[in-house]
Amino acid sequence: MKFKTKILTTAIILAAATCTTQAADVKENWDKNCASCRGKDGKGDTKAGKKAQVKDLTDAKHQASFTDEKAIKQIKEGMKEGNRERMKPFASKLTDDEIKALVGHLRIFKK
Repeated sequence: MKFKTKILTTAIILAAATCTTQAADVKENWDKNCASCRGKDGKGDTKAGKKAQVKDLTDAKHQASFTDEKAIKQIKEGMKEGNRERMKPFASKLTDDEIKALVGHLRIFKK
């Protein structure tokens, strides 16, 4: 019985550590790749965000205007307005799982 308890406890600790690592990874990816325009709070109230005219992710109406699939596509492919690049693509820089995690992260800003 004690052996099973030790194994179960170890499994729980490893699972918790994995979740914590993943959470740190998405925050790190946000800070590294998104926060310069979007801001750490998602409001887009940064010099780069104002220049790119990014939308406020804390605005529920804006959040409702796009699906997760659309956000994933935009992160992967970037955004262009004519010849002007508004957002660079991240398909070659981030994995599909990292991109999905970023979409989940941007949803936390919705009020």
